[in-house]
Amino acid sequence: MPFNSFNFWLLFPFIFIICMAIPQRAHRWQNGFLLLVSYLLYMNWNPAFAIVLFGITLITYIGGIFFAAGKQRMCIWFALLALLPLVVFKYYGFINENVTSLLETAGLHFSLPGLNWAIPVGISFFTFQAVGYVFDVYHGRCEVEKNFLDYALFVSFFPQITSGPISTASELMPQIKSPQRVEYRDVVQGLKWLVWGMFIKLVIADRLGMFVDIVYANYIHYSGAMCFVASVAYTLQIYCDFAGYSLMAIGIASTLGFRLINNFNRPYFAASVTEFWRRWHISLTRWLTTHVYIALGGSRCSRWKQYLNIMVTFLVSGLWHGANWTFVVWGAIHGLLQVIEKVLFGEKIKAEIKSHVRHLTLSRGVRIVVTFLLVSFAWIFFRMPSLADSCSVIGRILTLQSSSAGMPLDSIVVISLGMALPVLILREWREEFCPQSITLLNKPIVKWMFYLFLFCFLLTMGVLDGGQFIYVSF
Repeated sequence: MPFNSFNFWLLFPFIFIICMAIPQRAHRWQNGFLLLVSYLLYMNWNPAFAIVLFGITLITYIGGIFFAAGKQRMCIWFALLALLPLVVFKYYGFINENVTSLLETAGLHFSLPGLNWAIPVGISFFTFQAVGYVFDVYHGRCEVEKNFLDYALFVSFFPQITSGPISTASELMPQIKSPQRVEYRDVVQGLKWLVWGMFIKLVIADRLGMFVDIVYANYIHYSGAMCFVASVAYTLQIYCDFAGYSLMAIGIASTLGFRLINNFNRPYFAASVTEFWRRWHISLTRWLTTHVYIALGGSRCSRWKQYLNIMVTFLVSGLWHGANWTFVVWGAIHGLLQVIEKVLFGEKIKAEIKSHVRHLTLSRGVRIVVTFLLVSFAWIFFRMPSLADSCSVIGRILTLQSSSAGMPLDSIVVISLGMALPVLILREWREEFCPQSITLLNKPIVKWMFYLFLFCFLLTMGVLDGGQFIYVSF
């Protein structure tokens, strides 16, 4: 059930009250209640999806038990078995289509039967979380969990199941195993994250989406300049949409006493693509780094092998996002850009990331703009349905083609974005470059007024239709 739907907000107060009513000494009952709620909310999408969720949970749980019994090889086989539903549901059609095309090129007319199954919501996220647990157990990064209900809650915890963050067992399992003492400040902070996440999702992302959808659906009728503006708009839309979801997930979990990893750290202020991936979808970057990049050898190998490891990791990242060649190209672009950066500025970028640079210089400002434009260019492949469409949009931008089509924006969208975008930019700018300045903004009364303003703004200008989050489809 989407966080931005009225049904969820009708139910959540009851979920919160019941959780708070269960005493700490009976936290097992609280875990059982949260597990039940997680499955019921997930089944709201489609009851059949819960079968897949339960199956992956059971398989990876058994894999951990086999490791505890000293059967390490069986542990890995169960981890690979848990990946099978993801391959079948998400990639079967893609594989079938490409194999069929390849055989027809060779003059052979043969195709596998098609499958019309719907892809279970969030399968990429909860599969990676569950498989990551098995790999962590195998490498000794966490203990084997023997309580099945606790482990099932770890995999299906409702704030994060559909779009992350992807938690590790070492982060979330100790919180599940111990009684959660919900502090007043946790609830307040959670509500702040929640309001801010809803604001950037409902007011900014969804309003930008109206403009982007019109232009990209009819890009042939719009000028190159308009296509460029739409590309920048999508760059902001996908950030506000996904970061908005992540903040809402973190906020909801915080009100229940759980702490989830922050998925975003102002990624569009990154001065390199390498730094961008330290700030964007942090939990996925961590998963891929741990279980793909390092498993391949990481940087502890020859320079050319390291470059190959980077490319493979980002090709996996592209495929993880979707079964389409556009995602493969998107991943390849990010991998290639990082390889180029390592060849030209490897040590400089590494030192800059480690130092957590906060001051803005002319050089860094230029690199931030260049990185933003490169990332925006890659997002075109991510957004468009085919490589041909992606190349056509890029062609119109580069050749500055003209068009007689007008601006596809109504007054409500212009007013909403004209007021909301400056709020986002100024807030992110302050947190990035001058977090301690303007002490007036740190006063409690000012903070409360700010969040009250956000709440009123999203009620009046937000798109309150329970629209889909972009990353739910991944």
